[in-house]
Amino acid sequence: MNIYRDRREAGRVLAETVVERFPGLAHVVVLALPRGGVPVAAELARALDAPFDVLVVRKLGVPGSPEVAMGAIASVGGELAVVANDELRERATSGFGRRSGETDAWADALAHERVELDRRVAAYRGDRPPLRLAGRTVLLVDDGIATGATMRAAAAAARQLEPSRLIAASPVVLPGARAAVQASVDELISPWYPSAFLGVGQAYVDFTQTTDAEVRELLAADQP
Repeated sequence: MNIYRDRREAGRVLAETVVERFPGLAHVVVLALPRGGVPVAAELARALDAPFDVLVVRKLGVPGSPEVAMGAIASVGGELAVVANDELRERATSGFGRRSGETDAWADALAHERVELDRRVAAYRGDRPPLRLAGRTVLLVDDGIATGATMRAAAAAARQLEPSRLIAASPVVLPGARAAVQASVDELISPWYPSAFLGVGQAYVDFTQTTDAEVRELLAADQP
């Protein structure tokens, strides 16, 4: 597998993989994990001629190493879903917690990321109601899956709206995340499962951060 030029190319490659794996896929909703998953999901939704929206998720980073997730939170339909990586949570909080240990480090990360979660929900979705998921196939899309905590939180949130089938889709899935994500969804699909990687960014030539404005623009373009 060659490295992707950018998220849009990754989305097109992912779309080819999805269409090949699930020919004739119908009654589909594409849900992007902002922000990086949105350009990928936009290409996938276009290829499937499917509606797409965002499912806002925030990683709960390890103190001192915020890119490493000890858990994640997601918001859908006004409800909060929380997922923890128990091993990383215990290791991080015992090593970096204050006197009360785990409770402080976890609670601090949860409170901080909840504020940003709520801000992003308001910024991206405004008053627009979420797409109906009940009885439909839902594709959860991110630009890469590293630990799996973010995708697992998204899956837990989406399950609350009773889809008939839940598929996680990403252009690249790193080695340690595959089993955990597969256990949280009905299907996991990716064109690339590298045997060794330090981070998702290595899968892209251009991994420039997606902005809030780009997310809003892509969502607006999908509206009738």
